[in-house]
Amino acid sequence: MMDGGPFLRTLTKHREVLVEQVKNTQCVLDNLKTNGFICNEDIEIIQRAATKTDQENMCMTICVSEQVRKILELVQSKGEEASAYFIHILHEAYDAYIDLRPWFDTIQYTPAASVRDLPVINTDPISKYSEKLRNELGRDTRFLTSYSQREETLLDELYMDTQMELFNDKGESLGYLENLDDVLGEQGVFNQQAETIFITGDAGVGKSILLQKLQNLWSKRQLNTRAKFFFKFRCRMFSAFKETDEISVRDLIFKYNCYPDGDPDNEVFGYILRFPETVLFTFDGYDEIQMDFDMDNVPEVVSPEERTHPLLVLMNLLCGKLLKGSRKVLTARTGTEIQSRVVRKKVVLKGFSPDHLRRYMALHFPQQEHKEVVSVRLDANPHLCGLCSIPLFSWIIFKSFKHLQSMYDNYELPDSSITLTNVFLLLSEVFLARVTKRPGLLKRSTQSTAETFRAGLKTLTAFSRLALRGLEKSGFIYSQEDLTSCGLGEEDLQVGFLRPVGHYDACGGAATFEFLHLTLQAFLTAFSLVLDSDMGPDGILKFFAKCAHRKSSRVSCICCLGRSSHARDTDPFQTNEHFQFTNLFLCGLLSKTNSALLEHLVPPLSLRKKRASLKSYLSTSVKTHLRGLPRSPSTDIKGNKVHAMPNFLWMLRCIFETNSDDVARLTAKGISAEYIKLAYCNIYSADCSALNFVLHHHKKSLGVDLDNNNINDYGVQQLIPSFSKMTVVRLSWRDSEWQRVIFSDESRFSLGGDAQRIRVWRHRGQHQDGRSVVTRPEDLVSLHLHPYRTICRNCVRMFKLHGMDYHRTPSGTSTAPYRDVWRVGLANTAARRHTERQTSVLCESAHRQQHGGSVQRTHQAQDHQGSGASRHELDRLWLRLYKNHITDAGAEMVAQIIGECPHLKTVKLGCNRITSVGAKRLAQAIQKSKSIYDVGMWGNSIGDEGAEAFAEALRNHPSLTNLSLSANGISSQGGRSLARALKENSSLHIFWLIQNQISDEAAPELGEALRSNSALTHIMLIDNQLTARGAQQLREGLASNTAIKEVNIKGNQVSEEEEKEFASEKRLRFR
Repeated sequence: MMDGGPFLRTLTKHREVLVEQVKNTQCVLDNLKTNGFICNEDIEIIQRAATKTDQENMCMTICVSEQVRKILELVQSKGEEASAYFIHILHEAYDAYIDLRPWFDTIQYTPAASVRDLPVINTDPISKYSEKLRNELGRDTRFLTSYSQREETLLDELYMDTQMELFNDKGESLGYLENLDDVLGEQGVFNQQAETIFITGDAGVGKSILLQKLQNLWSKRQLNTRAKFFFKFRCRMFSAFKETDEISVRDLIFKYNCYPDGDPDNEVFGYILRFPETVLFTFDGYDEIQMDFDMDNVPEVVSPEERTHPLLVLMNLLCGKLLKGSRKVLTARTGTEIQSRVVRKKVVLKGFSPDHLRRYMALHFPQQEHKEVVSVRLDANPHLCGLCSIPLFSWIIFKSFKHLQSMYDNYELPDSSITLTNVFLLLSEVFLARVTKRPGLLKRSTQSTAETFRAGLKTLTAFSRLALRGLEKSGFIYSQEDLTSCGLGEEDLQVGFLRPVGHYDACGGAATFEFLHLTLQAFLTAFSLVLDSDMGPDGILKFFAKCAHRKSSRVSCICCLGRSSHARDTDPFQTNEHFQFTNLFLCGLLSKTNSALLEHLVPPLSLRKKRASLKSYLSTSVKTHLRGLPRSPSTDIKGNKVHAMPNFLWMLRCIFETNSDDVARLTAKGISAEYIKLAYCNIYSADCSALNFVLHHHKKSLGVDLDNNNINDYGVQQLIPSFSKMTVVRLSWRDSEWQRVIFSDESRFSLGGDAQRIRVWRHRGQHQDGRSVVTRPEDLVSLHLHPYRTICRNCVRMFKLHGMDYHRTPSGTSTAPYRDVWRVGLANTAARRHTERQTSVLCESAHRQQHGGSVQRTHQAQDHQGSGASRHELDRLWLRLYKNHITDAGAEMVAQIIGECPHLKTVKLGCNRITSVGAKRLAQAIQKSKSIYDVGMWGNSIGDEGAEAFAEALRNHPSLTNLSLSANGISSQGGRSLARALKENSSLHIFWLIQNQISDEAAPELGEALRSNSALTHIMLIDNQLTARGAQQLREGLASNTAIKEVNIKGNQVSEEEEKEFASEKRLRFR
């Protein structure tokens, strides 16, 4: 062996790493022989010396480690160049030696000049198959599924991460993942022995697209994993197997992905069996598995060669009894529970945050002009923004915007109160426009929505019939024969409702199809129930009954892994999402809002009968459901608490879709308790519109618990109109953080008022004309303006803040005076509080500009039944919004609430996403408040700028006694500002500054504050950066202050020995 060469020394130094990481040798031997470094005799010696029989498994096993040792000895004996080329082979044959990539980074590898130009041919069957898998996955995942087979959108151009929250096995949050690589990483792992990563979330939240992105990144070698093989499956395929079907693990893997080329000795599968840790599986849609037979007595499978039912193979893979050590990613809709012993980590997808939505909108509308137009439309409708928090619905809405612009040269949606049914009607209009006559290239379409649906009625009916037949059997995959039987031809496949899924067909037969999404299939099923004139009024209710039970066979199939957490009884609102969505869309289609469209498609008499049947059923079901809710005494307020189940949310959604005040009023009346608990119901911001729609009719005060949901800025905005109906609102995160907000119920829309009557302004002689209603001076009730779409978004935010109604007047009426006046009024609010009296003056002025003449004040009495809020209750108003994804936009709305509520006492906004921008707005509002005494901002990111804003609010504040700015990234700069403010404050008693970065630089001014402030009793500086020097300055400040009881500096940079020096000052605490 030659001595001293760098590559020889590298092989000697890293010998054990190479022996451990090089798992195949064929490629190395082939290339060494081809380039003359070894001969056939060398290869025979290596292979003969390293082969032995494993008697236990009765198969021939190649001892790779022994082969690698022999090869290392051989190449080192042949000198520096052979050693250099050996390393070069490992580097260039990427897939064959992927585990060595970190090692090459460590040694900072650069090829030797003598071997740089020598070819390396990857002859390893393992890496060849891996490369084939990458090519297949890259091709399959490159494009997003779009409106038709001929319209393709690159995944990279429109993919957007969603909120990914980690949970442990006890259901406690572990924080959020920052990127997709973390999905497969160690963060959030609570069961090291398990192998399955469980991803869950509502329909449309982005589970499938997340898996597609993972697969695409792996195909491009951009995913941080050492997996050599990536196999993807859709769980619904397992429902297509017959009871007699059998398959082995090998056939399942290769038949439904791709087979290795030229592998007669089964080297690839042999490698997978020896190194299962190199395999990554994804199983999408576990909740979609539907089976019609009992498998309780089927034995478990532990042999990879054994053939058994495919579903049993899946179950044993997930449990780790087959290919133990491989990684699995499993997705399912909310409500599907998997036993903790099987789950390695759990990720819950929460949809788009407001920031995600803005970035996603920028991807759809790269032109600034178009982006601004769409942004204004969304800001004008918080409910629409709430729908857009679900990625699927956001995609549909943005595509609909584009369609409207291309066909009609505008971005106007049909109605400002758009529902989920309206969104899918828009999507259907886009699809059906493909089968109707298109306009010429130089002119826009003038075809109305009704004309589009009427022209495409035959196609719509055929697709709806197909969807209904599938859902009746809980089937999601359709053959060509299924399409033909419903009257669908080849040309109909281009419409966009269906997409081909040929990978389900592993035997080379005819292609299969599925609907674009489960929710689209549910929508078309509901449409079929409405369109079918042969179906009686009671027949449309069949899927409400379906929600009342689940087949026992489904439970038995998954009993070893877990089952839905929701028990089945006769409640029509139990979770079963594909049926629940059908019921929801049925309510939307039969609403009076959509009657004008449906009357062009369905005989009016049939439509009326079906609508009456649905309304009667809902009314009866609501009564039954509300009577059956469990009740218990409330510990928060006087009265009973109703524990609503998660399915209660579906009831609210259905009622909202009906747009029926009668049903909503009946529901509100049925809530007889004083407190309703909606925690853990997976409520999104868009659901707040449904909640508000019902609570709007509730005449008594009501406490509402919304803990552990996903309400963000938009949700808060939608609930504001109902805040005055609520005595308690809890929107915190966990049981220990249940918090409250109390508002007066004496005035329907004024948060702080106590007027007993609702007063409105009307134009003289128009008492019965809703268009003339403007406002009232004391308590703003409603503002009936001209077409809602023309109002600027700042106006809309103010309307929403006050809970005002919007009513359209006949088209053609100018709205410019209203718009201009409101812009002036809202501009003034940035400098000073915009009172209701000033709003009234501005509106009166606008009304006069528009109509001329005088304005007459009238009174509209509205007696509020039930116990009104007492003056004592008005003195303890609490607003607590802990951990609800609130950003600076939401903080601005909270600041406006503070300004409008003169009796507000407590504001808790801990653990949200508020930066210095939102902190400045909040601090300004708090500074003006004369009633607030408790402010909590723990766990935000306000920084030094935010701390300086709160310092201004703190200075000379008359009522603030408790303030928490813990865990906000405040350094000594912010600490000094706060210390200076303390010297001018005489109200604050307790000040929390835990987990910041305040160091000795702020200690002198903190010491001065302690000397001069006689009101402060506790200041908590735990987990900062103070040393013994800073502690000494605090002690000096305490020497002249007898009022303060505690200065806690636990967790700072003071040693135990240094602590002894401060033993005489008991108020300075280190533990």
